[in-house]
Amino acid sequence: MTEPQTEATTPTAAKQGTDWWAEARSLFWLVLAVLGFHSFIAKPFYIPSESMMPILLKGDRLVVTKYPYGWSYVSPSFHILPFISGRLFGRLPKRGDIVIVKPVNLSSDYIKRVIGLPGDTIALENGRVILNGKMLAYEQRPPILVPVDANAPCEDRYYPGDRITAADGKEYCRLPVVRETLPNGRYYDTLDLEISQFDNYGPIRVPPGRVFLMGDNRDRSADSRVSLDADGLGGPVPWENLGGRAEFITFSLDGTTQLWNPISWVTALRGGRAGTSLHPATIK
Repeated sequence: MTEPQTEATTPTAAKQGTDWWAEARSLFWLVLAVLGFHSFIAKPFYIPSESMMPILLKGDRLVVTKYPYGWSYVSPSFHILPFISGRLFGRLPKRGDIVIVKPVNLSSDYIKRVIGLPGDTIALENGRVILNGKMLAYEQRPPILVPVDANAPCEDRYYPGDRITAADGKEYCRLPVVRETLPNGRYYDTLDLEISQFDNYGPIRVPPGRVFLMGDNRDRSADSRVSLDADGLGGPVPWENLGGRAEFITFSLDGTTQLWNPISWVTALRGGRAGTSLHPATIK
């Protein structure tokens, strides 16, 4: 007589604990991949000042690519390496490029525009740039109206008389714009606010391996015209100190964001700035 078949039972697999070593390794490789991308491909950048107005406002977030000029000792995300001469696959920037740069005496990054290359002679007279003995072409443009907000307060001590109330009832900073055109045909807008100590400079010759940088907000920029003691760049900077090229704006915040209030993450967004290219236009 055949015995009835009974269903075989299998012991329940023992519940395994978390493999913390595997988790740590995964996290390590993730962090390494992010740092590698930031160091060698591209990274986000935050605009902390008004030195590049009108094209960049305080509160703008943008993308900076690391590879256009090759890589140097400032390419890693954290500036911990000592100065190392030269660049790997190095290329000089073009006049008019917007670049991030590490001052020779600081570990932070500035953002400025390339005006002079090695061998160029640079001078300023009454706020006008003279490049290799010829004054750049200038055109007075209509004033720009920058909406007043927490990141663009248009304080009277910096912009006396420029804060206005427009027909729409909103407050704006009304700023004078001068378009500057380089010999290579690239042009961009600058601010010419007043007669300042930075309106006259040089002439100087840009040494080999260095570049001359200026902010577009010419009377409010600590750039190559300004001494290191005054938090400027102290003249032409080594090309090794260029950390990358600014490409485009991703988004912009008006300064009212509150970490504990997710709604403010949306209401603080400035409209119309995302996607703005930071490459200068060229005369065709």
